[in-house]
Amino acid sequence: MTTDHRTTIASAVRAAVEEPAFTTALHGDPVDRIDYLVHLARTGSVSIARLVEAHLDAVLILDEAGLAPQADALYGVWASRGGVERHDGRLSGPKPFCSGLGVVDRALVSGTDPGGGPQLLLDVAVDAQQDGVEHVHGPWATDALADTATGTCRFLAHPVDTVVGEPGWYLSRPGFWSGALRPAACWAGAALGLVDDAVAMGEDAGPHRLAHIGALHAAGEAMTAVLHRAAQHRGGPGQLEALAARHTVERQAAEVLDRIGRAFGPRPYVGDAAFAQRAADLHLYLRQDHAEGDLEAVGRAVVATAGR
Repeated sequence: MTTDHRTTIASAVRAAVEEPAFTTALHGDPVDRIDYLVHLARTGSVSIARLVEAHLDAVLILDEAGLAPQADALYGVWASRGGVERHDGRLSGPKPFCSGLGVVDRALVSGTDPGGGPQLLLDVAVDAQQDGVEHVHGPWATDALADTATGTCRFLAHPVDTVVGEPGWYLSRPGFWSGALRPAACWAGAALGLVDDAVAMGEDAGPHRLAHIGALHAAGEAMTAVLHRAAQHRGGPGQLEALAARHTVERQAAEVLDRIGRAFGPRPYVGDAAFAQRAADLHLYLRQDHAEGDLEAVGRAVVATAGR
């Protein structure tokens, strides 16, 4: 991705977060935020929705910590596993899978102090013009989610502006599992965009294709319902509610990808660039789910609850 293209993506993300709909979602209830992200990913670029979701997440995390985002800054949340450490107020080490390299101005970066210990969350400037910040964009061997500008950020004695919360706070805070639902809302929105395409292609469809379209619609209804139910959980969803909802969305979205190919064959993949991009984006995005790792946690929670 060229610098000019990253600038274009940044402009699109900035335009989205300056829309009244973003402000309404930010200050609304958890279901409002789910519906906003579903709509964003359903009707527009899945990559842009991914970056807007991260900015929304960062603003909500800062608010939960009693902090405010820096004015006019686009944020990411870079919390993948990586060897980032804080030494004397400065950050060093590589952080992989950073979305928004060259797009966002700042990020909430997870790291540790030397020797490990509880995870830290650090608010830092991440523009490549900053001293001690290097963006590594390659290799990204697929066009799927390429517009998220995901790569590795290498820090070398880069200043930390703010420590967000106490050590270990990021993973233990009350809003963590609500935050885990929001990427799933983007998965659902991306899948529902494909469902909309299927309905639009269904004119004069025969009975077999209509059966697939009916199943696709039902999958969309299931995704929306499970996200709403989890978001409405009293006091916010816990691990069990959030992971069960994410798994349900992942399975239903995978069903959408499977059925739409069986219903329409290769034609939309080779003849409709927007359809093909959305399908590829969704397929990769779903792999953000932790699969059997999360299901094990769900199973443990269910068994523990049943034994009370």
